[in-house]
Amino acid sequence: MLLICAIGAVVSAFASTTGILGALIPLAVPFLPAGEVGAVGMVTALAISSSVVDSSPISTSGALVTANAPEEQRDAVFRRLMTWGFGMTVIAPLMTWGIFVVPGRL
Repeated sequence: MLLICAIGAVVSAFASTTGILGALIPLAVPFLPAGEVGAVGMVTALAISSSVVDSSPISTSGALVTANAPEEQRDAVFRRLMTWGFGMTVIAPLMTWGIFVVPGRL
């Protein structure tokens, strides 16, 4: 599940979050019958991991923010959003996995 959350975060930084969730949730389904992962925790972890990176400047919302920044601040906004987006690709999967998947009760 941690790997699936990480894949969702990395790919979502460049693509549609909704599309990624539609592709990753079926990959995580084999964990459900074994009782290793709760369905709510699994979907929550995937959704959060995939959506917090949407403000990277490569994603649509981040690109809009960067494009609408004043010309003299555009490079700084791009760098900060890039740092945020790629930082979240590491932090979000670890945190959501630890909070929602590891306890196994959700």
